[in-house]
Parts: sequence; C-alpha cells; structure tokens
Amino acid sequence: MADVEGLASGVIAGERRALAKALTLVESTRDDHQGEAQRLLERLLPRTGRAARVGVSGVPGVGKSTFIEALGMYLVDEGARVAVLAVDPSSTLSGGSVLGDKTRMVRLAASERAFVRPTPASGSLGGVARRTREALLVCEAAGYDVVLVETVGVGQSEFAVASMVDSFLLLALPGAGDELQGIKRGILELADVLAVNKADGDGLRRAEQAAAEARAALRFLRSATDGWTPPVLLVSAREGRGMALVWERLLEHRRLLERSGQLEQKRAVQQESWLFSLLREGLEARFFARPDVKASLDDVLAQIAARRITPTEGARRLLALADASASATRG
Repeated sequence: MADVEGLASGVIAGERRALAKALTLVESTRDDHQGEAQRLLERLLPRTGRAARVGVSGVPGVGKSTFIEALGMYLVDEGARVAVLAVDPSSTLSGGSVLGDKTRMVRLAASERAFVRPTPASGSLGGVARRTREALLVCEAAGYDVVLVETVGVGQSEFAVASMVDSFLLLALPGAGDELQGIKRGILELADVLAVNKADGDGLRRAEQAAAEARAALRFLRSATDGWTPPVLLVSAREGRGMALVWERLLEHRRLLERSGQLEQKRAVQQESWLFSLLREGLEARFFARPDVKASLDDVLAQIAARRITPTEGARRLLALADASASATRG
C-alpha cells in the first residue's frame, strides 16, 4: 500500500524518486492502485495548473524526439524546469512498448532540470496513454514550468493531446507539397504553431518552399484560437536553430489565451471532456463485463456474420439487456 501523504510531499518537494513513483502509481491499471492514485492527485491538485502545457506532433520521421530535446535544452539553459511525457507506440498483440524516447533524448534526460517519462500507449485512443492527463498534473505539482507531450503521430493521437494542452505545435518536413496532403485538414486546424524541421544544408530551400505552402494552406483554415494566426517557422532540431523563436511564439500564444480569458475557458472545457471520456470508457467496460451481455455477444456476432441481422439490430438487442435490467431494478 502506497504512502500517499509521503509520496505527495516528495512530489511537491521536487524529489525525482518520488515523482517517478507517483507516475508509476498513476499509470497502474490495478484497482487498488487507482484508488491510491486518485487520493494522491486530490492532494496534488492545489499545486497544479501553473505550467505551460505544449503538445508536439508530426508524421513519423519528422524528428519529434530530436526537436523536443533541442527545445527542452534551450528551455533548461534559460532556467526553466521541463518535463517531457513521450507517448510510445505499444504492440497491439503483446502490449509491449518500445520506450525509446529516453534513449533518444540522452542530453535532456541527464539534466537535473528536466524529467523525461516514456509512457506506453497501451492501446488507448490514437496511441495516447490513458493516464497522460494525470501524469501531466503530477509533473506540474512537482514544479515543472513546462510540460511537453509528444504524440506518436498516427492520426487520432493529435486530437487527444490537443484536448489536454494549452498550445499545439505541429512539425512538418521539407517537401511539404506531399507532406501537407498527408496531414488531415482537422489536424492542421489544431496547430497553434507550425514548424518546418530539417531546414538545414541541402534541405533549406525545400524547407522554405514547404513553409510558404503551409502559410498558404493555413490562410484557408480557421484557427483554434480566436484572434490568433498560426505562425509558420523554419527550424533545425539537429543544429538546435530556431528554438528561441518557437518558444517566443508559443509564449505569445499563451499570453493571448490568458489576456482573452480563453485559457481558463479552454481548460474548463478540457476537464469536462475528460470527465465524459472517462464515463464513456467506464460504462463500456462495465457493459461488456455483464454476464448477460457476455452470454449473448457471440450469438449476436454470429448472426451478423451470417447476414441474418444488421449490426444496428445487434447493438439494439444487446442494449435492450441493459434496459431490461434497469427496469427490473426499478420494479
């Protein structure tokens, strides 16, 4: 059984060992651990909400980990404390995780002012770890000024991360004509800042062209923030160039959110969305755990496969079991 009070005190004091233990507790799927994790979070909540929350995404190969290390090192050198929640892809068969981000961010992980936490996605929507939101709160309570959340960049993960951060940074590659066509319009609309990476050497001219095309595309899209036009920047994560400008634009975006009251409103909407997401997840799990549903599910699936009933009719029959149970309880 975890010493919740002792763990909370250690996190608040900025003890790395306590932070690691707290995150392990929050990420655990055991019911007894989850009860302790919620008590821990309730103890930490008054210390949360002060950090800048930034999501970072982009297609595989864009250099997210290299970029995050470069940005993180810039922030550390500026005196900030930086936490990175790097969500790793998990095997859909074994549930295993590559957990390679910590090895790719060697310099940042070694800094006393930084904390890098690879987190297995464990099959949750879009590859975003189910407990990433709670891990973010723990990092804030530990006194980190900036929390960077890296997505696996596979589609739906961008929407999930955007629902838990203040600013969303999208990385693009040189040769953006094809690149932009591969990015869904909805994901582009999430971007508060767009940075074209690998703007160095032979790639510089292509990066400039990509930036011009990105600016043209963004003119036709609605910004996620009222009164804000997403800037398109050129960066080289490998050479560490452009990090100061990226951070300044992210700060400008945050200041606009604060001045306009959109930050408070945005976080309130995120909390509400989080609640309903957890309710849906919990109701689904409880529904499929019901003995009557388990007993009927295979038959319904067989009838759908045999084209005797539609999936709509199958869902109606299964949901009727819950309705009948509720009626019997009321009766």
